[in-house]
Amino acid sequence: MNEPIAAPTPGHAKPDIAEAGPRAPTSLRGRLAWRRMPGLIRACVVVAAAIALAALFAPWVAPHDPLATQILLKLRAPFGMEGYEPGHWLGTDPLGRDLLSRCIHGIRVSVGIALLGLLVSAVVGVSAGLAAGLSGGWVDRIVMTVVDVFIAVPFLLLVLVGIAVFGSDIPVLILLVGLARWETYARIVRGQVLQIREMPYIEAARALGASSSSIALRHVLPNIAGPLIVLLTLNFPAILLLESSLSFLGIGVQPPTASLGRMVGDGRDHLIFSWWVAAAPAAVILVITLIVQTMGDWLRDVLDVRIDD
Repeated sequence: MNEPIAAPTPGHAKPDIAEAGPRAPTSLRGRLAWRRMPGLIRACVVVAAAIALAALFAPWVAPHDPLATQILLKLRAPFGMEGYEPGHWLGTDPLGRDLLSRCIHGIRVSVGIALLGLLVSAVVGVSAGLAAGLSGGWVDRIVMTVVDVFIAVPFLLLVLVGIAVFGSDIPVLILLVGLARWETYARIVRGQVLQIREMPYIEAARALGASSSSIALRHVLPNIAGPLIVLLTLNFPAILLLESSLSFLGIGVQPPTASLGRMVGDGRDHLIFSWWVAAAPAAVILVITLIVQTMGDWLRDVLDVRIDD
C-alpha cells in the first residue's frame, strides 16, 4: 500500500519552480539605473555634472573676470604654496589673471567646440554610412573611396590649409574639428547597415513602400544606436585633445579668449619656476578625458547585450 503524501507543514512553503530557472536578463533601463552603477561611475557622473554646470554658468561661478589683468599679482602661487594670494586658489598667470576663472571659462570654450565638432562629425559620418550601406552600388563605392582618401591625407595638413584660407574663428574651428573621425562613423555605420539591411523587418518595410530615408530613420538608426553612443563617448576625448592641441600650437582659439589648450601653451615658458600656469589647465583636460573615457567604457559594457550581468 502506498503511503499517504504528507501535507506541507506551516512555515515551509513549496519551492518556487520559477525561481530555480535562469534569471531573466535585466532591461537596459535597469542597467542604467543609478543604484546599479558602480561607485566609480557614480563619482564620474557627479564630477561631470559639476564641470558641466560650472561651464554653463561660468560668468556667475568664476570668482574673477578671466580677462582682467593685474601685473602686480602675476605668477602668484596656488593655495598652500609660498606666495599665495588670497582669492586666487589656483594662482595667477604671467599677466596676473586668475587661473581658476580662466579654467572655468576655458572649459566652456574647449568643451563647447569639442561637443559641436563631435556633433558635426557624427552627422556627416552617420549620413555617409547610411547612404553607402542602404544604397550600395556606385554610391557605396564613391563614399568608401572618399573615406579612404581622407584617411590617407594627414589631418593636420587639412586643418592648416583650412585655417590659412578661412581663418581661426571659432565657427571655422568647429567645422574643422568636425572633420576629424567622421570616417570612423561612416565605416562603422556602413558595416552595421550591411548586417541588418537584409533582415525581415527591413524587407517588410520595403514591401510596404517605405522610402530609404524612412527605413534609415525608423528602422536602422534605432538598431545601431548602442554602438553609436559608445563611439561618441570614446571619440569625445580625442576631439577635445585635438582642439587643445591646435590651441597649444597657436592655430586654434586666439587670445585673449580662454581655452584650455591655449592656457597650456601660454604656460610652457614658465614650467621651471611657475609650473602651475600650465599644470592647472592640463589637469582639467586630464580629468575631463578620464571621466568621459571611463563612462564610455562602462556604457560599452552596459549596451552590449552579449554581456550577462
